[in-house]
This record gives sequence, structure tokens and C-alpha cells, in this order.
Amino acid sequence: MARVPQGMCYSIDEKAISRVSLIYSKILKDMNTQIIATPKLFIGIDIHKRSWKVHCSTDLFAGKSFSMSADAEQLHKYVLKHFPGHEVSVAYEAGCCGYHAHRCFEGYDWRSLVVNPADIHRKGKERHTKTDRIDAQLISRELKDGRLESIIVPDKKREELRSLFRRRNDLVKDFRRIKSYIKMQLLYFGIKEPEEFDNDHWSHKYRKWLDDMVFEHPTAKATLESRMRFFRFVDQELRDVSTQLRRYCKTHYKKDYLLLRSIPGIGGIVACGILCELGDLRRFNNVKHLAGYVGLAPSVHQSGGNQKAMGMTPRAHRLIRSYFVEASWQAIRADPVMQAYYRKHMGKNVKSIIIKVARKLLSRTLAIIKTEVPYTIGVVE
Repeated sequence: MARVPQGMCYSIDEKAISRVSLIYSKILKDMNTQIIATPKLFIGIDIHKRSWKVHCSTDLFAGKSFSMSADAEQLHKYVLKHFPGHEVSVAYEAGCCGYHAHRCFEGYDWRSLVVNPADIHRKGKERHTKTDRIDAQLISRELKDGRLESIIVPDKKREELRSLFRRRNDLVKDFRRIKSYIKMQLLYFGIKEPEEFDNDHWSHKYRKWLDDMVFEHPTAKATLESRMRFFRFVDQELRDVSTQLRRYCKTHYKKDYLLLRSIPGIGGIVACGILCELGDLRRFNNVKHLAGYVGLAPSVHQSGGNQKAMGMTPRAHRLIRSYFVEASWQAIRADPVMQAYYRKHMGKNVKSIIIKVARKLLSRTLAIIKTEVPYTIGVVE
């Protein structure tokens, strides 16, 4: 044991120790040493016109399900009352109810997702039982596990423009239907059309021929006159809506509209359809991403060393895919390069070839929008 040299001593200042202890205890008292994480709430909703089935779960418990009226504000009040201070995430399936609820949820500073129903994972036994309650629970579970991705929600301007484009598509269906009804009536009564009128184009001469047709009894004539009135109404509505659609796109999306119109095969209506349904093509990373969204991508089944192509993917934007296929038939007539690409695959199934052309046309469409350089018709050497 070491000795303290004589003449040297260590003194302990008790007042200093007491002062340090007081300061330290005060620091410990003032400091919040406990880290508190913000509690999280996950809400899955199965939305219908008159009622919602809601399932609420947190990061600590499985939650509860309940029904409520279709009112976002009522759900907001419920969350404020029963889950104050929670970080809220909410999701529901895209459907006929649109995006009004999504915009309300975002107005409450909630994280809101509108999901594709096909993206919600179901276990084997869950595929055979479907109720609103189970659907809400599945959405809440997938949201909690972080496996859901939202679809692209358009702004109100583009959403309302899309409604006009879809109205035109409804009129096209009505136009084809009424023409089929009139042709069906002629066939039923054994009336043969002149050879010059036996085609899909309804000229003014053909319409006059239908108006002047005479039947043995007036009831058949009344039927045809009624259908002709409806035909003329739909024809005029279709022309008016198409004109409004082209005018609006040319005014408010002039740059992209003119870029799309420079591509052979893409006319005014197809350009409007791309702007309405796909939005800004610059959001797509590459043509593979865009082709998967439109549905011009192959389905592949691969297992071990075996690989089989299953044709086009069933997951698609069917309306825009059909527009690109129709535009491809026009492109191979107007563009020598596209025509050469089509002829290079001659001998195969015609439907398969035109899908290849449509994929190539889709690739060029994306390149034109991203580079913002108008399309130039190529020359085959």
C-alpha cells in the first residue's frame, strides 16, 4: 500500500460535490431520456356508393371492423376521437367511386393510396371467400406490411378531360349498335341492299335510300324511322364531342398534341386518347414500363429450363391498346420504315405481326415525347 508523503494531504470539498450533484439531477430531470415513436394507424376501406366497410389496425393490435356511411368527414372525426396523435395511412380499391375520397384523405394530411384490386395479395383460402369485411381487412393488412402501391391519380383537370374521352367511346359503341340494329331489320324482312351500299360506310345516298324505303304496313316503317332518328342523333353527338375533344387538347396540351400528331398513324382522336388516359408520358422510365401499362408486353411462363410465351398479358389498358393496334395499320401504310418492319415478319400470324408493329409504334411515341422532337418519316435504303 502506497503511503502519502508527509506534508501532502487530499481535501474533499463537500460543497462542490453537493453542487455537482444538484446540477446533474437537474439535467436528468429536464432531459427526456425516453424515445417515444409516433403510433401508426392503418385503415383499409371497401368503398361502395351508400356505405363503407372499414378496418382499423395499428402497429400494436390487429384492430376492428365496422360499417359507416359513405362520408370521409365522418371517418375523420372517428379517427380524431379514438386514435388521436396517430400517423394515419389509408387505402381503398380503385373503382366506380373515383378519387373524391382520396382527395379528402390527403386534405386531412393522411397518407392515402388508391390501389389496383389485382395487386392485393390473397392467401389460398382467402380466394374462395369474399365479403366486404374480409376485403377491408386484407387492404389494411397489406397496407400495414408495406406491400401496396398506389396507382397514378390524375389531377382534376385531366380526370374531367378523360370523362369526355370516355363519353366519346360510349357514343362509338352506341353508333355501332344502332347501325347493327338497322341492318338486322333489313335482313329480318328480307330486304337486300344494293351492292354500292353493301359496306360499312353510310353515305348520304344510303341514308336517303333508307328514308325512302316503303313497307307493307306502317309499323315496320315507324320502327325504321325511330332507329334512323336515333342514328342521326348519335352521329351528331359523336361529331360534336370529337370536335370538342380535339379542340381542348390542341389548346391546353398543344406541345404534346402536335408531337403525337407528327407520328404516322396517330390521328387527332388517338392523340387525345393518349393524353387523356396515359397522362404525361414522361412519367414512364422506359418503353418496358409503358408497354407493361398499356398491355403490349408478353406473358411468360418459365420453370427450370422450360420457357413458354403465353401471348399478350391480360393485364392491360384495353382501350389504349386497341387504339395503338388500329394506329399501327395506318402507320404501315404511311411510314416506309414501319412497312419494312411489317414485311420483314411476313409469313407469321398477322395478329402477332401487328402487335410487334404496335410495340414499335409505342416505343417511338415515348421517344418523341421525351425528346420533344417531331417525328420524321424515314427512308428505307
